[in-house]
Amino acid sequence: MTVTTPDQAPAAEVPASSGTRLVDRVFKMRELAILVVFLVMIAVTQAGNSEFLSEQGIKDLLLNATILVLVATGQSLVVITRNVDLSVGSTLGISAFAAGTYLHGGGNPVMAIMLAVLLGVGCGLLNGLLVSLGQVPALVVTLGTLYIIRGIDSVWVGSRQITAADLPGSFVDFGAGGLSAVPYLALIALAVLIATAYYLKHFGGGRELYALGSNPEAARLAGIPVRKRILAAYTFCGGLAGLAGALYLARFGNVDSGTGNGYELTVVSAVVVGGVVFTGGSGSVYGAALGALLLTSINSVLPALGVSSVWVLAINGVLLLLAIAVDRIVALRVAAALKKKSASARSAAQKGEPRV
Repeated sequence: MTVTTPDQAPAAEVPASSGTRLVDRVFKMRELAILVVFLVMIAVTQAGNSEFLSEQGIKDLLLNATILVLVATGQSLVVITRNVDLSVGSTLGISAFAAGTYLHGGGNPVMAIMLAVLLGVGCGLLNGLLVSLGQVPALVVTLGTLYIIRGIDSVWVGSRQITAADLPGSFVDFGAGGLSAVPYLALIALAVLIATAYYLKHFGGGRELYALGSNPEAARLAGIPVRKRILAAYTFCGGLAGLAGALYLARFGNVDSGTGNGYELTVVSAVVVGGVVFTGGSGSVYGAALGALLLTSINSVLPALGVSSVWVLAINGVLLLLAIAVDRIVALRVAAALKKKSASARSAAQKGEPRV
């Protein structure tokens, strides 16, 4: 028989607070709002350019979003735990070049993808160990590993470049192929997205990530293996960045020392815009995927409407600021609601106390 003390209740049995439920409802509404904005943007663009939603146009939209969706899915798990991984861009770049070098030497495409994933897992594992065991702030750790991995990549790659001519034709064809307007790469990203969302919702380890992000100290007292969960989140994030590197190589067929430069900021923007709260504990991978789809679609929509692409970064920045503002407003509203509810509970308890 297992005896559980009151302050050691299993994490899976700890009920969600009313504040957490309120936040979840708000961010589900934000996901719906992002979807509506995306559909309206696509409809307006199609009205202004009838060729925008051609079969090839839809295929390009999905291909453009695939890489970012994959990396944003991994980043979401890290952000949910109240951390961040700024090294995903450099991990993507070095993984893509490693896969390209292996293929250039006559390697098997499946083995090349596995090599990229394993290299990404190694980078994620390093980040996770430093953050979880070393107790070093995630921002500092991953900023450091960003420069370390990028430096190793630059020294290794040098002035070399992998092009489509160096790769097997079947690998390049796979990167450009698909089922009608749906690319194979998008199907891979969708499968990873659904599997990750299912894990977060239906498995104890996934729910524990949310509990950890909401209140690390309470999670520790509830018996959740905090360090193990953080390590797992970083390892998974690194693995997806490695997979994204291999798919980047298949998509573009071109890799050099600058591949993935600055990508980490785009990934963080997609995650935050998609409703994953940067202070942890709320959000979903579906929201992050919608944020990635929205940000990448802007790159296609503006040229189709005849607007200069120089506005892309400015629009992304505005969306990021709006998302942060919404997060802050929600946090204040939830805090006020919880304070009011706590005061009401105390008042009710005092009225029910027997007089001495």
